[in-house]
Amino acid sequence: MEEGKFVFEDSEEKNSHSSHVGGMKSKSEMVKNLVMFGGWLKGEKVMKGLLQKKVGDEDDDDDDHGMMMKSSSRSWHLELCTLRVLCVVLVWTMVVVEYNKGISYDFIHNLSAIQAYSSPPPRIYENNGYLMVSSNGGLNQMRSGICDMVVIARYMNVTLIVPELDNTSFWNDRSQFQDIFDVDYFITSLRDEVQILKELPPQQKQKIQSESLFSMPPISWSNITYYYQVILPLIKKYEVVHFTKTDARLANNGIPEEVQKLRCRVNYEAMRFASPLQKLAKKLVTILKQRGPYMSLHLRYEMDMIAFSGCNEGCDQQEIDELTKMRYAYPWWKEKEIDSEKKRRDGLCPLTPEETALILTALDIDSDIQVRKETLLEASELEPFQNHSNQMAALDYYVSIESDIFVPTYGGNMAKLVEGHRRYLGFRKTIDPDRKVLVELMEQYKNGTLKWEEFSRLVKEAHSNRVGNPTARSVIPGKPKLEDYFYTNPQECLPPLHY
Repeated sequence: MEEGKFVFEDSEEKNSHSSHVGGMKSKSEMVKNLVMFGGWLKGEKVMKGLLQKKVGDEDDDDDDHGMMMKSSSRSWHLELCTLRVLCVVLVWTMVVVEYNKGISYDFIHNLSAIQAYSSPPPRIYENNGYLMVSSNGGLNQMRSGICDMVVIARYMNVTLIVPELDNTSFWNDRSQFQDIFDVDYFITSLRDEVQILKELPPQQKQKIQSESLFSMPPISWSNITYYYQVILPLIKKYEVVHFTKTDARLANNGIPEEVQKLRCRVNYEAMRFASPLQKLAKKLVTILKQRGPYMSLHLRYEMDMIAFSGCNEGCDQQEIDELTKMRYAYPWWKEKEIDSEKKRRDGLCPLTPEETALILTALDIDSDIQVRKETLLEASELEPFQNHSNQMAALDYYVSIESDIFVPTYGGNMAKLVEGHRRYLGFRKTIDPDRKVLVELMEQYKNGTLKWEEFSRLVKEAHSNRVGNPTARSVIPGKPKLEDYFYTNPQECLPPLHY
């Protein structure tokens, strides 16, 4: 097991395509740097420089940005085009050579991702109407729902209005889309697939003000046919339809491959964090990488989670009463009466801090150095985000996808999305605790049935194939809540040789 540092991510679970930090300096890295950091633009300047002597005598005109080459010579244009073609061929020849030598999927993915950085041409289609959505839940729950809404809008040929984020949930964060995500990049990078507007056009805005806005929650885990046959006629009738919920409104499986691939493009490329968040997150990762490998631990044992889950391991009676009261205070937390002990035995409870420390020790992960983002940054740097739990969760998300090892202690939305994102970035190591097995092993260790050496061996054995490695997504017909979540294992977007 690879050793690493701990990053305790304890912000509320709310659920960018970031640049890879570190790595070998090789020919492939040189090619990547050439493409990612303006190598092509510099190459073109070099080509112009090589030709400048030839055309300089013909035309010495300058403009405000420096010398511009002008020539009516057809041979000059031909040479320039030829050099450009040769440069492109050279770059991609190097890519193919390095790929055949065993270059990682991570590198190939980064090369393909640059396509998103240039604005694609807008898609021209007959607009069937407008879709407004109110996202519900924490950051990552909203994130996956928004990705689905983009896909749904695209395949119904409707215009999507930039989603409204949930401001009424437990976390009481007033952040809106543009506070967390780069809204202009989101709109522009997807314009070849779907039209996205920041707000309704004046005519439609006036229409919903004078008439009632048609609102509804679409049926959970629906396929594309449902949106064609049920939702599209409603949009054509009312012109504007408002979805009151976005979470889990599209099925995991049984979806056309092109739809699944678009879900990936939206999630892993278009949903880039807003510049202030992106900048600070990159700084955090840089500081950590300079100190060596690090592990991101998503320790999900806060009041809201244990109240919601009904798990009270390690709590006294007063704390249990407070947690129960909190559970009843939120009407959208549907499950009220919960058998904590049974739920824990079934592996449905988050690991406690004590249990987490025990398991990590059994896995031989070094715990000598423990850091938090608050100790790595100046207070003034975190202050703009401190009272915005969704923005703090965005920082956690970025640091987690870039870590050498990611360990979630509960299978919530952040854990699911980070695991999937790490798969997409080249199957980065993610230790997914088997809580059902662990509870049984921990009970045996605590009562003396298992000695430490045997306990450690069994913990390692139970997790040998739970490290984010390639695997097929489970399908359970008729029980979508029990099958693997698409965003945890987006296999349609991963290298086909693994499946």
